[in-house]
Amino acid sequence: MADTTAKGSKNTKVGRVVSTKMDKTIVVEVSRRVPHPLYKKIVTRRKKFHAHDEENTCRVGDVVRIVESRPLSRTKRWRLEEIIRRAVQVGAPEPAAIDNEIETT
Repeated sequence: MADTTAKGSKNTKVGRVVSTKMDKTIVVEVSRRVPHPLYKKIVTRRKKFHAHDEENTCRVGDVVRIVESRPLSRTKRWRLEEIIRRAVQVGAPEPAAIDNEIETT
């Protein structure tokens, strides 16, 4: 018999970052649309997962992919795999725009 170690595929989820206030931890909200068991209306179900972000690269609003991992703390069982889409930062002016305002006044 051959000694082959086949790794099983780990569960992955895609969601939006809702909190980055902890060090090296993000809170990701995963939403899914399912029919109601009795009324058959489509309803949105949401669940929050704590994920490990080693470099603290995520910002609130980013769309990320998280993957299952070993338990890292009491609540963290997921880790950040990739940032799919960055959030648009509103209210932060461009550095060039600030320089132009200073020169015109």
